[in-house]
Amino acid sequence: MEILPVTCLVPAADSLGEGCMWDQKGACLWWLDIARPSRIHRLDPATGAHRMWQTSLTVTAMAMRQAGGLILAGEDGLYLFDPGTGAISPFARPETDRPNNRFNDGACDPQGRFWIGSMHQNIGPKGEDLPIPADTGALYAVDGKGASVKWEDKVGVSNGPCWSPDGRTFYFSDSKNQVTYAYDFDGAAGRISNRRVLNDTKDYGYPDGATVDAEGFLWSARWEGACVLRIDPKGRIDRVIAMPAERPTCVCFGGPNLDTMYVTSSRAHLDQASMARYPLQGGLFCFHPGVRGTPKFTFAG
Repeated sequence: MEILPVTCLVPAADSLGEGCMWDQKGACLWWLDIARPSRIHRLDPATGAHRMWQTSLTVTAMAMRQAGGLILAGEDGLYLFDPGTGAISPFARPETDRPNNRFNDGACDPQGRFWIGSMHQNIGPKGEDLPIPADTGALYAVDGKGASVKWEDKVGVSNGPCWSPDGRTFYFSDSKNQVTYAYDFDGAAGRISNRRVLNDTKDYGYPDGATVDAEGFLWSARWEGACVLRIDPKGRIDRVIAMPAERPTCVCFGGPNLDTMYVTSSRAHLDQASMARYPLQGGLFCFHPGVRGTPKFTFAG
């Protein structure tokens, strides 16, 4: 386990922090607290200015839009968000045939499609944990006009969509089944193929949110693993970075040089012993990994 200096930038006390992304144009970091009522966070690291929007819609993932504002994944579909007014409006519903599901993690490909995965609903009306009785999730690609294509099915918990620096490999994790897959990616056609297991270690918790650095290594937040893994393109674990949280949830590179790693975390339903050991759980953390990242792509809509 590698010990690096880790800073808690915002002691947000998020129940289920998720979805962090760096906004290059705005030079700020966005992230979410999924738990009801959801919170949308924005931080300017240069000034420390932190703003929140609260919504009754359960929001689980997001991306910047080329047209301005953001696209959000809500539990029942995709929505557009205007930070200036706080307005949230429906955009697309890729999965209308599975009312017991909700959407989870998502990200844009280099061509501007939003890849979003689903899972069985596991958050109750009062924020309680619900069981996930079956692998009912799927993976969709949604274009700028709202049309969607389903590319995977029978997924336990969809997480960590991201792309290699050359855009030719797509990565996607099933957290419930503790496996991260790699696929061949055809950007022009928006097609994935040749699924294979990249990494299925059971030694470091569950793979959650992920990103890729400029050297082509995958960084994986490890739910219940209290760490972040760096995994090489062949699936070998290269580094294990200790985190001051039992449940790191998502990672992204940010800062002017994309050389800072930001990490969200969860504190929901953790016992007193865990909170005593990691009192800042639910906060937004950062550290300097010694490598640069790749930028997040924007939604073509």
